[in-house]
Amino acid sequence: MGKFNKLKIIQDFLTEYRKWRISIEWLLLNNVFSSFPSHTIRKAFLRLNGAQIAEHVIIYGGCEYRYPKGLKIDSGTSIGHRAVLDARMGLTIGKNVILATDVMIWTLHHDYNDIHFSGIGAPVSVGDYVWLGSRSIVLPGIIIGEGAVIAAGSVVTKNVEPYCVVGGIPARVISQRKRYNYDYDPASFRMHMV
Repeated sequence: MGKFNKLKIIQDFLTEYRKWRISIEWLLLNNVFSSFPSHTIRKAFLRLNGAQIAEHVIIYGGCEYRYPKGLKIDSGTSIGHRAVLDARMGLTIGKNVILATDVMIWTLHHDYNDIHFSGIGAPVSVGDYVWLGSRSIVLPGIIIGEGAVIAAGSVVTKNVEPYCVVGGIPARVISQRKRYNYDYDPASFRMHMV
């Protein structure tokens, strides 16, 4: 067997190994540890995979993660059941944020005008004291300002100004939130369920 063939075999093996390793990591992260009955263990496994998560954060079970290395979550934040957090392009979640059940935040999606249907996207930033209602969806490149509220079932396609309340598909301003010095801590209101 020539030197070239041995090198090709090694390259093929490494390519297959990487595919299997990524598949196993995905399976462990999104099926095993995501539903493990311990906030502490779920956060620890995310940190092991590169996420930057403050100590005082609650992450409920059944969440799905895309590329945890791009994920940053600040103190006092509560991530609801079955949230989908896509951090492939970067996802920053501020202090004392509430993500309700089934929230989806995407940083990458397909370009429907590209002949190869390639992926495009941009980072998403969620400011302090933001509340994302159940089953709301945030699309790539969105900045949600401090204190904003996203109504349940909304699809956020444009940046949201601070202290705005938005709702609908696509989300539009429906109200304004009063500007107080908010001092609540969603991570302290721990539900008994995991």
